[in-house]
Amino acid sequence: MKFSSLQENLKQGMFIVGHVAGKNINLPILGNVMIETKNGDIKLITTDLELGIINKIRGKIEKEGSFTINSKIFYDYISLLPNKKIEIEQKENNLIIKTEKYNTKIAGQSIEEFPLIPRIEKNSYISLNIKEFKKAVAQIIFAVSANESRIELSGIFFNINKNRLTMAATDSYRLAEKEIRINAGLKEENKSIIIPAKTLQELIRILSAEQDIVGEDNGEIKIYLSESQILFTFRLTELISRLIEGQYPDYKQIIPPQGKTKAIVDRQELLRAVKASSLFSKTGINDINLDFPSGQNKAIISSTSGMVGENIAEIDARVSGEDNGIVVNYRYLLDGLNNIDSENIIIEVIDNNTPCIIRPEKEEGYLYIIMPIKQ
Repeated sequence: MKFSSLQENLKQGMFIVGHVAGKNINLPILGNVMIETKNGDIKLITTDLELGIINKIRGKIEKEGSFTINSKIFYDYISLLPNKKIEIEQKENNLIIKTEKYNTKIAGQSIEEFPLIPRIEKNSYISLNIKEFKKAVAQIIFAVSANESRIELSGIFFNINKNRLTMAATDSYRLAEKEIRINAGLKEENKSIIIPAKTLQELIRILSAEQDIVGEDNGEIKIYLSESQILFTFRLTELISRLIEGQYPDYKQIIPPQGKTKAIVDRQELLRAVKASSLFSKTGINDINLDFPSGQNKAIISSTSGMVGENIAEIDARVSGEDNGIVVNYRYLLDGLNNIDSENIIIEVIDNNTPCIIRPEKEEGYLYIIMPIKQ
């Protein structure tokens, strides 16, 4: 194997793929990046057996081949070099790296033990706007369960139906759902899958990195599916991941009907009041009270702790319906408020025993539900 490329291209490619490579006692080669020069393409490939990333970089191939080298050492070394042409050549079990003033030999391994990246047939796909997709994932991924005792809740639910993609995440205490438009659809009219949260976190990291590189957030991302794998392709990168097997709970059942009380409040004002009240919530319970007195056009946010004291804050609100209130976990409420970028939000409450709904005032397709803390 022999090729040349600019330092900038190699560094950017390694930044994209290197995050997945890591220490693995049972299979040390997973800490390596596979460099492949084949069919006119220079590819950098990493995997942790659940997730695989392939990134193409620009350069000139003199001899085809494949070789693996420690990902961290390679990235750290390349990052130190000046942004000029780098010549790379495999000689036996070493990688020779040459520039104008540097001449380095790094020990590597053959590709024989490197796991194969699964292949997915690219027959049909869905296409999404990258900017919309990134925003949608960010608005729900925080609600994924951190407890893997129920493996299906450690992923994000995707339902593909004609020209709409609905995503949902829940940890049984709160639920976030987002719907976005599909630019091009699969042949099947209705398809449901569960994607590991780790996969989507890595995907958003790469999309953000590529945005910094190309200076824009436009373009499209394509999604291909097989029975047990999912493939995301965008620009010069492919990310492939396993899917979570299992049945996602029928979360639609817990979405309450229209609330008896509806309040429209300024998001920033509510954030400030919730943060203030959080200082006086009970440790381990994180409880704060949200009260919406009928006909008074205000929301009252309060909390009481025998150890600390109490706090009551009033903010302006457009309140309609019955006199009502609910007790919620302030951490869950802050998560929702921080992931809505609308100036005003809508809060709908039925009673203190039923989940409340939070949604942006002028943005359709998003809702956030919090279970109440029962007194």
